[in-house]
Amino acid sequence: MEITYTWYGHATHGLKVGEHKLLIDPFFTNNPSAPIKAEETEADFILISHGHGDHLGDTIGIAKRTGALCITNFEIANWLAEKGLEAHGQQIGGGFHHPFGYLKLTQALHGSVLPDGTYGGNPAGFLLTTPNKKKIYFAGDTGLFGDMSLIGDEGIDLALLPIGDNYTMGPDDALKAVKLLRAKTVVPVHYNTWELIAQDALAWKERVEAETTTKVYVLKPGESLTL
Repeated sequence: MEITYTWYGHATHGLKVGEHKLLIDPFFTNNPSAPIKAEETEADFILISHGHGDHLGDTIGIAKRTGALCITNFEIANWLAEKGLEAHGQQIGGGFHHPFGYLKLTQALHGSVLPDGTYGGNPAGFLLTTPNKKKIYFAGDTGLFGDMSLIGDEGIDLALLPIGDNYTMGPDDALKAVKLLRAKTVVPVHYNTWELIAQDALAWKERVEAETTTKVYVLKPGESLTL
């Protein structure tokens, strides 16, 4: 089974697991780093980590056009269902066997409110175990937390970690996160979208690879990595 990960800039991800097409936090409109428009995307499933506009993004339009199932926390799932979308709600610590694999919501230290001011539940990350047992961890918007070591015990093949600082972990804490997670491969995300979160990802890659056995891939928006 081929698994292909694509970074679309900021914290927007694409994942193809066999024939299943996933979008995670699909923020294309008003995303200055997005290499494509929302109208050009395809999705069978959309995962939303929390309610902020740069993560909920274009979910509604894409889901209405593609018929994708939206997977997120219980509160956001109910909010999306009220808008006529198919939605599956989970909560932190809970997992479910979806067609593309076993998806578990993990904690994330952040906030969550929907664009209309509605309470967006707890922010989350995603830990996916694919049918061929690959483990992919989408940290979401988060600060560093010690229980990343428990996530690391799962044996992570690919981790997507924010490094932008200000709203999420910065480079120093993201390096500590790599040491806790012990992932085989890491891709830095949630940086350089705006000046406020500008970072030198190549310098961070050098630090990580000097201090750990983890391989870092610095992708340009639109570039992909095959597991």
